[in-house]
Amino acid sequence: MPITESSSSAAPSSIFSILSRRRDQVHSIEPPPHSAADTEAEAFQRHVADRFNGLAAADSGSLLSIPWLRSLLDAFLRCQEEFTAIMASNAAVLRCTPVDRAAADYFDRSVKSLDVCNAVRGGIELIRQWKKQLEIVLVALDGRRRATGDAQFRRAKKALVDLAIGMLDRKQSTATFATRNRSFSRHHGHKSPGVVHSRSLSWSVSRSWSAAKQLQALCNNLTPPRPNETNGVSLSVFTMSHVLVFTMWALVAAIPCQDRGLQGHFHVPKQFPWAGAILSLRERILEESKRANACGLLREIREIERCSRRLNELVDSAELPLSEEREREVKERVEEVRNVSEGLKRELDPLESQVRQVFHCIVRSRTQGLVFIT
Repeated sequence: MPITESSSSAAPSSIFSILSRRRDQVHSIEPPPHSAADTEAEAFQRHVADRFNGLAAADSGSLLSIPWLRSLLDAFLRCQEEFTAIMASNAAVLRCTPVDRAAADYFDRSVKSLDVCNAVRGGIELIRQWKKQLEIVLVALDGRRRATGDAQFRRAKKALVDLAIGMLDRKQSTATFATRNRSFSRHHGHKSPGVVHSRSLSWSVSRSWSAAKQLQALCNNLTPPRPNETNGVSLSVFTMSHVLVFTMWALVAAIPCQDRGLQGHFHVPKQFPWAGAILSLRERILEESKRANACGLLREIREIERCSRRLNELVDSAELPLSEEREREVKERVEEVRNVSEGLKRELDPLESQVRQVFHCIVRSRTQGLVFIT
């Protein structure tokens, strides 16, 4: 049949109408909604950012103090609890490549971090020994109970010298001291003798163990997931890996550890919401380590050094019997020592308890996680 003018003109109109409908359909397609894992990962990263922004807000007088460390450990425990819940709700994804490899790397890091917890526990015990030297000084120079004479000054002087030698030895070569640690078990039926030099005792870490090398091992292969491998679970694993590594790094920076060093390097991509706070804290701690030639950057260790040195200088120059002015100066210095000693008495036990809690939390999380990926 011949094509009429009306039929020929209707054909293009029909084609354009079809194309227009198809174009509208294409533009009306919405991007697929986030999965539950993506939503969890976004919330997790926000929570990590909030916690570390709070830590980064600490002023220079609070950074690396025992209360600040306890806040850091509390943030870690909260992050670990949230991360474990994410793993539990995405167990099927954890068995898929490449998330399974990332999770296995994280659990390997968590095992390495247990040695750091043990070494930190030894450093806390060492600080306790230094506190005992301060207590000897307080007993010797406590003029409230008896007159301060030559014997009391000699006893205080010996304690101050022993303290200075102990801190100097630890500062010069952290490998020269070995510390026996209490087990992180829940049984507390025995007391640790503290710092000892006996080969008959069991050691929490071997004599060849190095905190610096352990930190480097923790930082190895800490890379973000590739764009084509990124999903909510892999981002959560990557985020928690950085939380773990930074927490262990900060503990080694603060507490005396065997072969302590801060050269472990890990790259933090700046696009993550928590990256700014962690980078800021890392830079501040590194700057502090350049200024302070100490066996540990813990604020309370600095206070032990300062108050014991000031009192030692005063005792060295004192002539008996003390003049009223010199006696007043001695009392002021002794009061400084008392404040530091009482602060350590309040704070060391809770800090040690929290390190133990972190140890057990990591063990539990790893045990649960291995069930998810196998």
